[in-house]
Amino acid sequence: MPLSIPTSQAEIDRIQSERKRAAFLAAAKAPFHADRLKGIDPDRLDDPDEWAKIPVLNKDELRALSPRQFMDDFNHAPRESIQEYWRSGGSTGKPLFYPRTFEDMKYMFLGFRRGVDLSGIKAGDTAHISFPLGIHPVGHVYARVCQQAGVGVNWCGSGASTPSAAQVQLIEQMQPTVWMGMSSYALHLANLAEAQGIDLAGSSVKKVLCSAEPISAAKREKIERSWGAEVCDTFGMTECCLMGAEDAAHDGFRIWTDMFLVEVLDPETYEPVAEGEIGTLVSTCLWNINATPFIRWDSGDLVTYRPPEAGGEAGGFSIFPVVKHAHRTTGFFKVRGVNITHADFEDMMFRNAALTDFKCEIVATEGNDELRVSIEVKPGLDPQAAIKTVGADVKRVFEVTADIRLLETGTLAAEFEGAVKAPRFQDNRG
Repeated sequence: MPLSIPTSQAEIDRIQSERKRAAFLAAAKAPFHADRLKGIDPDRLDDPDEWAKIPVLNKDELRALSPRQFMDDFNHAPRESIQEYWRSGGSTGKPLFYPRTFEDMKYMFLGFRRGVDLSGIKAGDTAHISFPLGIHPVGHVYARVCQQAGVGVNWCGSGASTPSAAQVQLIEQMQPTVWMGMSSYALHLANLAEAQGIDLAGSSVKKVLCSAEPISAAKREKIERSWGAEVCDTFGMTECCLMGAEDAAHDGFRIWTDMFLVEVLDPETYEPVAEGEIGTLVSTCLWNINATPFIRWDSGDLVTYRPPEAGGEAGGFSIFPVVKHAHRTTGFFKVRGVNITHADFEDMMFRNAALTDFKCEIVATEGNDELRVSIEVKPGLDPQAAIKTVGADVKRVFEVTADIRLLETGTLAAEFEGAVKAPRFQDNRG
């Protein structure tokens, strides 16, 4: 691997000092950055005031670029140096394709390999990979670094590649020790298995590794209950790479600060926030800068920052600081003047052990908006009692009366099949 885990903060400081300058000079090659970086001294970037002169790059600026402009003005790599292209997750509102050079890919593999190692996945394990395996990178890169680590791989992909019912059968037949995929798909497979009468919690899977979407405490509890396995979350973005992973404490992500310089800033002023306060995550790639150098990139993730501490659950990874998602979301419904935040609603539902799955809709009925909640109840439990409990919970938490509807087990699993992320929240007002 091109970088060993640092053994001291002084080593990280030295790497950051050297690579900040390299990142700046790489960005200056791209026409997009030419005017943005004028008047900034690359030899004084260790001065916080000089570094802060570099404008923060936000999603609106990327949205303004056409795909052709992005390739011509943001990318500075010649075509013959490009090993592959990574499709963005659409966080900018439209997908872009990021060139990754042969040199970049050494560090891309390293970022993902560290995620595997910190999650406790070892040679001799077998991984069932349900991440999408198309032009979005997370699935195929995880598969490749697993193989580098001596971990066997079943390249299933999402339900669009291998039907979910077949995936449940393969888990029974192949007996993998690790499942990898998005947390929403972990729930989808668990619900589908339950509908088929299969005890996924009793399967061979002992570890579930997720990425690409935040996991609340309630969602984690439901996945661990459904799978009978430890959930390990990882954090990254297509613009950078896999940037961090949880250690055994599951209390935030250890960020590879020898590979990425991270700042937690006020989202309005871009001034640094105090330790422990919520701010927006601004990241600078220090090594994978040979095609699309992201320097001071505001991903929109709202996080807190905790400096590294000696010892603990992370072993050698304890040298890295911890970034923790604030789990704020812009997703919400407004029903009769009341804001119903998707994340809060999801947490409430996932904590109800009587439910296997749910869908929440807003529908228009005779000039009024109605909150409609469709639920599936675990076999053997009283469905009418579950309906009453859910209705009371919605009224207590959100002060809204909901229309609670019972669905047959497996209805939502069939409806959500093929979706990368289950569409549990739908605005159907027309």
